[in-house]
Amino acid sequence: MSADYSDRYVFEAEWYDKIASLLKKFYLYYFPSDNTIELFDLKTRKTFLKRTRCEGIKADDIYVGAVVTIFSRNMKITSYADTYTKNKLQTHMEKVFVFLKPDVLDKMGEILKMILNYDFQITNMKMMKLTPDEVTEHYPMKDTDNKTCIINYLTSGPVVALELLGKHGVARWKELAGPKDSNEACSTARSSLRACYGKDEIHNAVYGSENVERATQELQYFFPDAKSKTKGPKNTATLQDCTCCIIKPHAVQAKLAGAIIDDIQKAGYTINAVQQFHVNHVNAEEFLEIYKGVLPEYNAMVTELHSGPCVVMEVSRKDEGQNVIADFRNLCGPRDPEIARQIRPGTLRAKYGKTKAQNAVHCSDLPEDGVLEVEYFFKILDGL
Repeated sequence: MSADYSDRYVFEAEWYDKIASLLKKFYLYYFPSDNTIELFDLKTRKTFLKRTRCEGIKADDIYVGAVVTIFSRNMKITSYADTYTKNKLQTHMEKVFVFLKPDVLDKMGEILKMILNYDFQITNMKMMKLTPDEVTEHYPMKDTDNKTCIINYLTSGPVVALELLGKHGVARWKELAGPKDSNEACSTARSSLRACYGKDEIHNAVYGSENVERATQELQYFFPDAKSKTKGPKNTATLQDCTCCIIKPHAVQAKLAGAIIDDIQKAGYTINAVQQFHVNHVNAEEFLEIYKGVLPEYNAMVTELHSGPCVVMEVSRKDEGQNVIADFRNLCGPRDPEIARQIRPGTLRAKYGKTKAQNAVHCSDLPEDGVLEVEYFFKILDGL
């Protein structure tokens, strides 16, 4: 290790070595002063990677639960490795539980853009339908006179639950959300979410955790960790008359998910289900197997899909008789973003893509693929 230990953070991290078929565990040292990383192999007790700068990694990318790509290896940061790191970062970076209420889901993309522009990271996301019991148990209702009205409203359609991470997250969320009464928000916090999208004290667009303790409880219920025996509320996939859209990890990391969803909604599509997934190497190969031997960038596509969190959506159209798969493929544009920028500059890949593998979005190709691809994520992977 270098002698400069004055400002370093230490995490536990793991990487699946495909060649050896082993899950390898490391200490990941991050030095914010010069944005460098060092890896120490816990089994061999030797330095695996000497302190070096890694292309594309920023301080915001280093947090518990993140997947960071270090020289083509996808490392998942699993926990803090010392009390200094935990104390420094846990108090500095706070997680908040938030959900978008049923009547603003058609503005989901716009709202997500505002959240991301407010220096939050969306570290988990899932569209779900709340039950009356869940509203009663998890939603604060001080005014009992409005209890039935609130329950009816919050169960009238799906909500989009979010796990947000940000500096002083709870306080920053309250600033962004604005006063609980949207009428008051319009007077005192005109650029807040509740001023822009709410109607009154009940129909006020968004909900967020009151404090860190409540956020921890809410996140554990709605986004239980992998070790938990509970699954959390079910997803809202309909598995019919739909196409599959995946916002790829590079676009999620670049905070483009809100903009892409906004473009999809403004183009007249309905998002029936949305969820963030971490796809492992085996599942990425399985999902993309149809392209093996067909596209030269197949291996790069697999690497991209499991390089970090992706956002998966079930997309449909209200228009009867429309071929949603072909129409949506047109919105996505040519597979190569460079070609898309030349001949279809308004398409998603032209606007947000980088390379053939990092082309912002995946979409279903064939009529029979739509339901099958949605099932793969929302039925198979979400059911594991």
